[in-house]
Amino acid sequence: MNISIRYFASLRDRMGRADDALELDGDSATVSEVWAKVTDGQSIPDSTLISVNMEYTDADAVLKDGDELAFFPPVTGG
Repeated sequence: MNISIRYFASLRDRMGRADDALELDGDSATVSEVWAKVTDGQSIPDSTLISVNMEYTDADAVLKDGDELAFFPPVTGG
């Protein structure tokens, strides 16, 4: 299974890259499983926004081949 991952704003800085192309064994994986894989087992930071194929979702969403996963830090304003 192949997915593309995009990181935005401070998460891009934290990861040291804007995107990843990831090949996984099996037919599906959850968002939290993918995050753990790309961060060596870390948890998704609180209040992180997640989208799959440009639709907001949560860390339990199941990904499938060809999906685009994106992570956004919480937005603040003033």
